Amino acid sequence: MTENYGAEQIQVLEGLEAVRKRPGMYIGSTGPKGLHHLVYEVVDNSVDEALAGYCNDIQISLHPDGSVSVLDNGRGIPVDIHPKTGQSALVTVLTVLHAGGKFGGGGYKVSGGLHGVGVSVVNALSEWVEVTVWREGKVYFQRFERGAVVGSLKSEPQPKGSNRRGTEVRFKPDGLIFPEREFDYAVLAARFRELAYLNAGLKITFSDLRRDPPHCETYQYAGGIREYVAFINHEKTPIHSDIIYIQGERDGVEVEVALQWCSDVYTDTLIGFANNIRTSEGGTHLEGLKTSLTLTINSQARKLNKLKDSDSNLAGENVREGLTAIVSVKVPNPEFEGQTKTKLGNTEVRGIVQTLVSEALTEYLEFNPNVARGIVDKAIQSFNAAEAARRARELVRRKSALESSTLPGKLADCSCRDPAESEVYLVEGDSAGGSAKQGRDRQFQAVLPLRGKILNIEKADPAKIYKNAEIQAMITALGLGVKGDEFDPSQLRYHRIILMTDADVDGSHIRTLLLTFFYRYQKALLEQGYVYIACPPLYKIEWGRNNVRYCYSDAEKDQILRGLPANAKYTIQRFKGLGEMMPEQLWETTMNPATRTLKQITIEDAVEADRIFTILMGDAVGPRREFIEAHSAHLDLAALDI
Repeated sequence: MTENYGAEQIQVLEGLEAVRKRPGMYIGSTGPKGLHHLVYEVVDNSVDEALAGYCNDIQISLHPDGSVSVLDNGRGIPVDIHPKTGQSALVTVLTVLHAGGKFGGGGYKVSGGLHGVGVSVVNALSEWVEVTVWREGKVYFQRFERGAVVGSLKSEPQPKGSNRRGTEVRFKPDGLIFPEREFDYAVLAARFRELAYLNAGLKITFSDLRRDPPHCETYQYAGGIREYVAFINHEKTPIHSDIIYIQGERDGVEVEVALQWCSDVYTDTLIGFANNIRTSEGGTHLEGLKTSLTLTINSQARKLNKLKDSDSNLAGENVREGLTAIVSVKVPNPEFEGQTKTKLGNTEVRGIVQTLVSEALTEYLEFNPNVARGIVDKAIQSFNAAEAARRARELVRRKSALESSTLPGKLADCSCRDPAESEVYLVEGDSAGGSAKQGRDRQFQAVLPLRGKILNIEKADPAKIYKNAEIQAMITALGLGVKGDEFDPSQLRYHRIILMTDADVDGSHIRTLLLTFFYRYQKALLEQGYVYIACPPLYKIEWGRNNVRYCYSDAEKDQILRGLPANAKYTIQRFKGLGEMMPEQLWETTMNPATRTLKQITIEDAVEADRIFTILMGDAVGPRREFIEAHSAHLDLAALDI
């Protein structure tokens, strides 16, 4: 790595064009995701300096005027004249698309923002950008407005004795591009915490100056991804207290893996990163990890005589049951699928990860036979449970074949056969199911009534899942296939799965049980946005002859009542359950696509979602009690509908 980072190392590929016309091509959307993506692009540049070994402190601030600043103590963006553009390297980096030190010019060995559109796209989509650079004893300042340079590069000497270095980028997103410009502190904090875990020792300070008093958090983890696994497994029961840590480098590819199996968890949590970017769609690094785990644990099972020669191998899902694993690779020339960078494509990484993990894990388990026994026993339990579940499933299938009905009898199906146009309402109870069946549009709306509270599959044995009538009805009606199998959208019978429950405590509990089922049985349904929550009204207000308004919150009810004439006579009906509503009321308020409100369920932070499901729905009572005690102060107890 060279300390000589100058203008000649900034490679120019093409000019900045059409970003403002088609921002979605560069940042995914102009909604909240795209807005937050701007911050990530700037922060990724600072993290790249940390990866190169020149930065250990990043400070991010949300300002009251709607702007964001990112300050690091790296080398500072070069300011000398670029030979190709004739402008300063700083102006080139901010105004030319695909300009940066990441295209083989020797500026960086590995980096996350490889597409190089990063900070120039932030500039194009911002009302204004101000860049301050501390470099070689001077302070440089340049302002931009909507992508255009304003004035010339200003410079002045630093105070005597100061040799500060680094870069501060402050920008305000453009209101002409982004309809909503409010940054979500929690969303950004989750990403910065993740970056601190991935870069051991890097200090990230995140301040929200919009609050009074300002709120500030610091993330710094000397243990890196080991501490990340410990954070994820905090509420779980580990089989081995020490987290298995593997680190190595081969052919310029750096690999870091942290592993821990837990006895009270029946799914796996595998999280992959390539050059600090979360690869939510997987990739070759995760494939290499999975292969090495399957081979190594099967080999250990035979060495420990837990598997006989005649026994078949344990499957990958058996070996990974209860495992939390984080694999982070640093690849000099990463191949990502698209600008969203959610799948790593480098084929050589598969073999490198597989070899490094197999060698290190085998050595660790040879020296720690008790850990090996615990992991193998857990895998064999998983194998036996899967066999029992398979037999239960076959029994259910044979039974349904004998009854010559593949779809559950209580499903009121729609006539449309195109899943993209069809939707199904999962409704609580037969009375609400009756109203929904009468009120729906039979062309594209199906209704599946569920009796009572379904099984909590966070705690349930896999065999029980397939014996449970309500869950079996859902699996069959939706076309979900088998737990653990790869998700196949073509088998899904409806592309909108809508949970419609009563607006009371029992309804909330049933909704939570359903979300737990989808999260643990087929997480891809939530990740890909197929699951929605219906929003039935809480109140019906009638006044005068034909004036009717439905209210979806207490605040809306109070607002309507305040707006009525002083002498108006009105009646308020509180809907306790969906069964109380007439079919036409249910259609008008909750099922008519023209007037209803649906909440789409998505997973922004997979780690936090996993942790919350474990706390609230898992076996351990202690963490749940702590969670309730910690959050009870925020509840309006008078408003609880108990």
